[in-house]
Amino acid sequence: MSESTLRIGLVLPDVMGTYGDGGNALILRQRAQMRGIDAEIVHITLDDEVPDSLDVYTLGGAEDYAQRLATRHLTRYPGLQRAAAAGRPVLAICAAIQVLGHWYETSAGERVEGISLFDLTTSPQERRSIGELVTDPVLDGLTEPLSGFENHRGGSLLGADAKPLGKVRHGVGNGVGDGTEGVVQGSVIGTYMHGPALARNPQLADHLLKQALGVDTLAPLDLPQVDRLRTERLAAARRG
Repeated sequence: MSESTLRIGLVLPDVMGTYGDGGNALILRQRAQMRGIDAEIVHITLDDEVPDSLDVYTLGGAEDYAQRLATRHLTRYPGLQRAAAAGRPVLAICAAIQVLGHWYETSAGERVEGISLFDLTTSPQERRSIGELVTDPVLDGLTEPLSGFENHRGGSLLGADAKPLGKVRHGVGNGVGDGTEGVVQGSVIGTYMHGPALARNPQLADHLLKQALGVDTLAPLDLPQVDRLRTERLAAARRG
């Protein structure tokens, strides 16, 4: 491995990978390598301490019991918290948003303390939110609609230190009635979008890569198949 290799942390894929969100790390690696940038994925499981020295981190979705395991592990090994404090980018998907908040309630009504990377709390909604989700991003640097597939029952209420990732055009999003989706706080981004999210939203993927690499621009990639995927999924949301 070269000293200049981009190191992508796939955090707890053994418990936080229910919906194929490990694909986000693959997308980051592929988009880096297509630009001639060495990149590798570092798998961090329940058998490993969480390092604070990686360049970018991704976490995926999970069910209630797996969430508790992840929360316990990230509390015991706070490398992710140190990395975020140092400004390294983190992408949290669905249940990972809840783990990274102050607390979340399970479907059984148990309140579980999170790791407080996000100023938010999560409680169950009356109905599960399932279907295509499209938002208009409010994060600086993002100009294209974001799309994904949401499948969650959590309603995440943002506090004063957290900002939304986008405003809902189609779907439910954070589920608290204010039309918001996702969360941004410092270098940490959360979204309820599966897909994987970065396969469907290359602009968001490149935003994370630029942060990880410490650059303002990246060479463009000509990937018509990705454009077709985006067009198809945005059209599917409109039909829904």
